Amino acid sequence: MSKKWKRRAAVIAWVLLLTYGLSGLFIGLSKAGYFINKDYFQTDPFNHTLDDFINKLWVFELSKITKEDAKKEITVTKDEIDEHRYRYGNLNEQITSIKEQYEGKIQDALEAKNEEVANIYKAERDAKIEDITKNFTSDDHVRQKIIKEKEAEIDQYFEEMEHYRREFLDLKNTFQYYLRNTETGEIFTNIEGTPEQVFTNKQMAFIKTYKELSTADRFQHFGKYNEAVERFYNKNASVFTGQIAIPKAAPETNIVLKEYYDFKQDQIIYYIYTLAGIAALALSIYFYKKTEVVRVFQPELDQIAVSYNRVPIDVKFAVFFITVCIAIAVLDDSWFLFGYPENIYSFAEGVIYHFFWTTLSVACVLLQAKLLVERYKVHGQFKEDLSKAMVWRIIDAVKSAFLNRRVGTQVIIILAIVFAFGMGFAAGFVEPIFFVVYFFAFLFVGFPLFIWLMKRIGYFNRIVKHTSELAAGNFEQDLPVKGKSVLANFARNINELKYGVKASQRERAKSERLKTELITNVSHDLRTPLTSIITYTELLKTPDLSEDERNSYIEIIDRKSKRLKVLIDDLFEASKMASGNIELLKEKVDVAQLLQQALAEYDEKINESTLQFRVTGLETPVYAVVDGQKMWRVFDNLIGNILKYSLEHTRVYIDLKRKDNKVIIEFKNIAKYELGCDVDELFERFKRGDASRQTEGSGLGLAIAKSIVDLHGGELTIVVDGDLFKVTVVLDAS
Repeated sequence: MSKKWKRRAAVIAWVLLLTYGLSGLFIGLSKAGYFINKDYFQTDPFNHTLDDFINKLWVFELSKITKEDAKKEITVTKDEIDEHRYRYGNLNEQITSIKEQYEGKIQDALEAKNEEVANIYKAERDAKIEDITKNFTSDDHVRQKIIKEKEAEIDQYFEEMEHYRREFLDLKNTFQYYLRNTETGEIFTNIEGTPEQVFTNKQMAFIKTYKELSTADRFQHFGKYNEAVERFYNKNASVFTGQIAIPKAAPETNIVLKEYYDFKQDQIIYYIYTLAGIAALALSIYFYKKTEVVRVFQPELDQIAVSYNRVPIDVKFAVFFITVCIAIAVLDDSWFLFGYPENIYSFAEGVIYHFFWTTLSVACVLLQAKLLVERYKVHGQFKEDLSKAMVWRIIDAVKSAFLNRRVGTQVIIILAIVFAFGMGFAAGFVEPIFFVVYFFAFLFVGFPLFIWLMKRIGYFNRIVKHTSELAAGNFEQDLPVKGKSVLANFARNINELKYGVKASQRERAKSERLKTELITNVSHDLRTPLTSIITYTELLKTPDLSEDERNSYIEIIDRKSKRLKVLIDDLFEASKMASGNIELLKEKVDVAQLLQQALAEYDEKINESTLQFRVTGLETPVYAVVDGQKMWRVFDNLIGNILKYSLEHTRVYIDLKRKDNKVIIEFKNIAKYELGCDVDELFERFKRGDASRQTEGSGLGLAIAKSIVDLHGGELTIVVDGDLFKVTVVLDAS
């Protein structure tokens, strides 16, 4: 045998030693009150046997009660008469009940043309009615009936008592007694000779002397209760003196004496087993500290721990607790020691059986204890596992089930109905009448519920199929929405989601198109001045260039460079506006004066143009908390767009007003170019009303203006009605 297996065998031996030690300790503690400093005649089983013998001795010999004596003690009270009289209702109710009982029988006999039988039934009915009527007219009539019932009960009592006579005779052969009635002096005994000669320690294994042995209330502990017998016993209770003993030279049938000798044997076994167990337990602890035997199986323990640590913490501790309880029960099981085996082979079989299950349960407890200690010796790990306990999962599952209370309640009700139907079906095998109830319940409740459930499942399956098609990109027709159920709301949400997906796809296509246009427009607008700069720079390199031509080229390069700088600055500013990476310096500003300044900047261009400006609302100050420089840029961009894109010889209307704590500025003009694009697209960067892009604009004016207004929490909107182009700016008034 290899060294590894020798060490493992040593571990197994240690587990067996520990198991025996624990078994001895548990049995020693549990049986200590029974075996230590006691003999058999001090134990509860013997005291119960002795009391049983005295009870039977009192009934069968000491009392001398007869049926006639008991029947003389019968009494009938007014309450008993009333209870008997109204036991089945009042007089009318009882007569009606009797008539109903015989009506069917009499009718069947008459239909069978058996008048004799019908007359018999009528006579029985009339006799019962007469008897019931007497119950309500004569107390004595009722009293006699009650007395007969009680006499029958006394007869039954004495019949039952005879069943216990054989047990009394067996006990009488076991015990010897000598008792004297203190009142009458009558002697009751089963010994030959005087008590002094018979009741000696040499002849008797047990002797108990009674100075006052009362027989009062002993009948309550034996036989069926009867109030008449109780009354007789209470009136004739006696007190006895004497002795009761068990002889040593008893016959083999003496069960008590046999138990006495078995107790002594078990007592010796108890001391040997307990002391040996305590020694084995101490030895196992010593070996554990010296050799650390558990380390031999550490690789296997590590492998088991990987799977064991996945089990929820509350399940682990619950299983550990159950295993500990089982182990304690098995360790405390002493039947194999004190079960009186028939022979040595059955005793050995009992020992093997006991130690197999005991060792298995102890090993399970040790394994779990080791794994739990290794896992939770770090406090943080315990907290982490506690948060993942099964009880929290169940609570979360229940909460999730009732996120929609209607669904959770419906499921609970359906499960309850299904369970009730299952119980009803099973009850039908016990009582066939339940099958009738079950049939009607299923017809009016179960079958409609089944149809309703199938419809709901079908509806749910249609929704699942529709969502699968939607996920695959196949936009089928809308799901039908029926009622206000959860599934109906689910279907409605799926339909709305489908429209949202379609809108998202359209927006994505639009975004891609605008992105392409943005790249194209940026490239065009930046390349045009850049090309001019490169071209005229090359021309400047010509040697024989005249001074006028040189100055002309330089002027063009300067103009195109400034144009390029404006485009780049606008693009940079538009990007900052779009990202929100800009700081506003707000203060209270007169918007009317700010708009007037912006118009003044364009005064020369307005005069040179053919446009006629109509400006209103500048006479009265209108205040708002804004960044004056940024808001001036908004007005500048809008006025600049008007000058660039308005049709010649038309009027331009600019109106400023305050309404409901809002400052409203409207710009209206007639567009020079046909506005064929979406109005919202005019806010896109590098988007122009001039599709040919022949004007000097950068295409960023409206985008920058809208971003500035949005940063102020305002609103800039565009309305196009034919060639009428209207821009409205709304700000919070101060």
